[in-house]
Amino acid sequence: MNCPDNSYLSQTPMLDYDHASLQALIKAKRWGELSPYDAIGAIYTFVRDDIRFGYNIDDTIPASQVLKDGYGQCNTKGTLLMALLRGVGISNRFHGFTIYNELQRGAIPWYLFALAPERIVHSWVEVYLDGRWINLEGYIIDRAYLGQIQARFADECKTFSGYGVATPCLAKPPIDWHGENTYIQNEGIADDFGVYARPDDFYPTHSNLAGVRKWLFRYLFRHLMNRNVDRIRKRGIGGRAR
Repeated sequence: MNCPDNSYLSQTPMLDYDHASLQALIKAKRWGELSPYDAIGAIYTFVRDDIRFGYNIDDTIPASQVLKDGYGQCNTKGTLLMALLRGVGISNRFHGFTIYNELQRGAIPWYLFALAPERIVHSWVEVYLDGRWINLEGYIIDRAYLGQIQARFADECKTFSGYGVATPCLAKPPIDWHGENTYIQNEGIADDFGVYARPDDFYPTHSNLAGVRKWLFRYLFRHLMNRNVDRIRKRGIGGRAR
């Protein structure tokens, strides 16, 4: 049963699920032929692992651009997840937060960390299934990257924060779809801004950066951050990229 409020299925400039690239992906993966439970799991896993963890030019880019980039973070990967789910008729909504920047330490190189805002705009996706809303946040970090963090801190089954992760148990974070909530950064949440049918309505009043810092992030800092994340994914913490 889908949510009776059709606003949770609507297309928006950010959730552009009629875009040719998204429709081609949905058709190729045959997600529209699956049950709602299986479609959620398949789309969720695709966004988690096939779309790498990384930093896009802006939080407000449309889902089609996230897919083209092939990488994203909490907000942009969430946009793609919402669009693909709505593209197969599954209701979902946006939940806005901030997180403490400490959980990004390591993913953000040390020489840039002092420039990061203390609280960073964050979000997760809530999907409607069997008459209830389920929180999806575990899609943010791809398994290849997470595996390197786990390898470095293999014995951590206590609250862990760093490298884009904030979880009670690094060894076994709740990131797999089993019809229940999934999380990977929820231990770092600072502010809760509530739920929105459209991410487009959230970002005009919630932004991480402005002015010169925004320009520097777009054209310099994020490229250095992505290079650092890619290095970790390929070679582990402290390794050099091939």
